[in-house]
Amino acid sequence: MGRTLENKKEIVADLKETLSESTLALVIEYQGLTVAEITDLRRRLRPSGTVCKVTKNTLMGIAIQDQEQWQPLTELLTGASAFLLVKEDFSSAIKAYQDFQKVTKKTELRGGVMEGRLLKEPDVKALGDLPSKEQLMGQIAGAINALATKIAVGINEVPSSLARALQAVAEQEQGSSTESAAEQEQSSTENTAEQEQGSSTESAPE
Repeated sequence: MGRTLENKKEIVADLKETLSESTLALVIEYQGLTVAEITDLRRRLRPSGTVCKVTKNTLMGIAIQDQEQWQPLTELLTGASAFLLVKEDFSSAIKAYQDFQKVTKKTELRGGVMEGRLLKEPDVKALGDLPSKEQLMGQIAGAINALATKIAVGINEVPSSLARALQAVAEQEQGSSTESAAEQEQSSTENTAEQEQGSSTESAPE
């Protein structure tokens, strides 16, 4: 009896630890699944970082009794339960379970809990329709590459834009210098003419 109690404590402690690392918990009816099929389900879930726990409802109830965010699970603790505890990539986990369900046609999704909210089957399906973590990373990488390309193009355009600006300034300065030279030449010509006119007047007889 003591050993059985110790085993239960270990199971509860393990459930608490796994729940503390999870963002989503799904509860499925697994009655009728063979050991090989449960092993296959766990294999499908592994890439998404999801753990499949087959345990008694009473032990899961004990594991969540001090964890407010998982309290809605109590409404799903009926019948033969398997718990899919998802760490991060819930979209991939849900898709993996849905694929497994289509093949076996033996399991039934009761619902789930996420951020303290009870999820019904339509809610879980909506989460599964979201992009997976891998898809999101690809989209982010694509956006970053597009931004880097725009920056590179902008940088490449700077020298030509700068050259055009410098050319415009140079032409403007050259035009100003030409006008100044012309004005000085005209002023010099006018001074010379005035001086010659003055000399002629002085030389004329009285």
